[in-house]
Amino acid sequence: MNTVIAAVVVLGVLGAIFGLILAYASKAFAVEKDPREEAISACLPGANCGGCGYPGCSGYAAAVVAGKAATNCCAAGGDAVAVQIAEIMGVKAEASAKMIAQVQCTGGCRGHEQYEYVGIHDCAAAARLPGGGPAGCSFGCLGFGTCEAVCPFDAIHVVDGVAKVDEEKCKACKKCVDACPRHIILLAPYKTKRHVAITCSSKDKGADVRKVCDNGCIGCGLCAKACPKEAITVDKNLAVIDYDKCVGCGLCAQKCPRKLITVDGKVPEVKPAAPKAAPAAAKPEAAE
Repeated sequence: MNTVIAAVVVLGVLGAIFGLILAYASKAFAVEKDPREEAISACLPGANCGGCGYPGCSGYAAAVVAGKAATNCCAAGGDAVAVQIAEIMGVKAEASAKMIAQVQCTGGCRGHEQYEYVGIHDCAAAARLPGGGPAGCSFGCLGFGTCEAVCPFDAIHVVDGVAKVDEEKCKACKKCVDACPRHIILLAPYKTKRHVAITCSSKDKGADVRKVCDNGCIGCGLCAKACPKEAITVDKNLAVIDYDKCVGCGLCAQKCPRKLITVDGKVPEVKPAAPKAAPAAAKPEAAE
């Protein structure tokens, strides 16, 4: 019995000693945290989406305080949060253009599938099969919703076999961009009153595109010729918009023969050409 009591006493003394050592070490080696870090974390939305490029909201807050990140990197918070962070840091708020995820496919390839797919309902799984999946176009949306599953804001859904983005909900966190195995989702800036988009990723030649898609880009270049700002170029058989030059006029969409280019998410109706004026009647010659 005495042995047991002695053992308990020894363990208690050792526990007290080690406790004192740990308490001293926690104070002696404590790392002081900048109070601005906690203030920034408090004003962040807490989505931990990673859209800022840092591991969660706390990681972003630490990067801002350390001078490694700008005050306007929080995609979920937007300009309102950027203003709060700038006030905490005592700097001028940095303006940022609204970004949104954009699916570069209209789903026109759904009627030209290579084979029937009955596997796991996941784009990444389907993309490992021969031909990169069942879609006839090797650049087209597979439509199994991998992007939808990873979106923390419920901003993207598969509709009629192709992923569609809800522009009001999208926070440009890039999770769908990173998840897409075909890399056909990108972030595009909304800089104009009307947003123009070329929703295709195919780099095949026009004749090959027609075989596998009902409205894919054929690289005809009519959109580039119609653009008054030279904001569209054809690169590797695909029309591409330079958003630094685009003013949202929509003339390119009017000229696209495939009805592929959208303005604010819709294909605009082609305006009929103005009738040509009748030639003026020749004046009779004056009598001599």
